[in-house]
Amino acid sequence: MNRPIRLLIDCPDHRGVVAAVANFIALHNGNIVAADQHVSEAPGNRFFMRMEVETEGFGLDRDEFDAAFSPMARQHGMAWNVRYPDRPLRMGILVSKYAHCLLDLLWRWESGELQAEIPMVISNHPDLAGKVEAHGIPYHHLPATKETRAEQERQVLKLLAEQRVDFVVLARYMQILSPEFLEAIGRPVINIHHSFLPAFIGASPYHQAYTRGVKIIGATAHYVTAELDAGPIIHQDVAHISHRDGIEDMIRIGREVERRVLAQAVRWHIEDRVLMDGVRTVVFE
Repeated sequence: MNRPIRLLIDCPDHRGVVAAVANFIALHNGNIVAADQHVSEAPGNRFFMRMEVETEGFGLDRDEFDAAFSPMARQHGMAWNVRYPDRPLRMGILVSKYAHCLLDLLWRWESGELQAEIPMVISNHPDLAGKVEAHGIPYHHLPATKETRAEQERQVLKLLAEQRVDFVVLARYMQILSPEFLEAIGRPVINIHHSFLPAFIGASPYHQAYTRGVKIIGATAHYVTAELDAGPIIHQDVAHISHRDGIEDMIRIGREVERRVLAQAVRWHIEDRVLMDGVRTVVFE
């Protein structure tokens, strides 16, 4: 299967941007098979575009594209990126003891739904080693305590660099990443959490929600920033519950939503469907 080249563009909104890009692709015998665009009104009227171009017949190879496209990009003030289909993103996964999000990602990866490579899984607990290694993926157990946290994070960073990881997924990794770690990592980190935040923070959120009699539970996938659980949101979803649902029912339903939301966010990231608009995201579904 021939997967297309993906071109991502972010620039000030003005007349002629779409025509300029389309003409450039046509000039080099390219066939546009998909294109999405969006204008963000705040802040600054930014224009966002995601375009897919067939590789077959396209007149520019990887080494030629940058030099050919850059003059037009400078003319229109573009920040841009092009990704070629023969180099899948490499996804590192961090996990603690909860297996539901991790196993869902591994199943989707093994079935071909997630077109990425998974060079390793890192955990602060040994519990899930067998489940990960059964998929042929190395499992690194790096314990973390208050006293060893800084050294553990250095070891994590070293493994991510050695394995050339492009982005990281926190599949219910129950450790708060330090500001120093986030500053050093230099790659996107995707997290999943229940959508009770900030209403039900801390331990046992489902127990708190049950006590309050909530009727909707959900999950949020977002990029990680130094501000805890406040990074740009990629995807959210909810499930309705009733007075008949007990705490265990709520936990089960919540985990189902978490799996679904995280998998969708990871897939959109892998497929270059998420562009940053300040503290918000533009997601071309």
